[in-house]
Amino acid sequence: MVKLHKEFSYVYNKGKNQHSSSVVLFYLPQQGIHKVGFTATKKLGNAVKRNRAKRRMRALFCEYSNSLKHGTYIFVAKAKILDAPYETLQNDFKRVLSRAKTFT
Repeated sequence: MVKLHKEFSYVYNKGKNQHSSSVVLFYLPQQGIHKVGFTATKKLGNAVKRNRAKRRMRALFCEYSNSLKHGTYIFVAKAKILDAPYETLQNDFKRVLSRAKTFT
């Protein structure tokens, strides 16, 4: 799990990024490391909304985690993640992961 600001900054600066309407992915390929971080800014709303957004991203990541390459993944929530139906989020998630070429 990515928790330190230093780790987030490193992946933001060195990694590839992919955007969709509800989520942004920052990916840094690394051998033998499988780390993930989830973040939601205060633009989304209060703590309840930010935590809900992170829970939704965590659930989606669990679906695909077994078929992903090693590396560090950071998912950033956008405002649409709160209102979008689950199927739309699934499509967005799959789209950013496939664009970043993270599937094995």
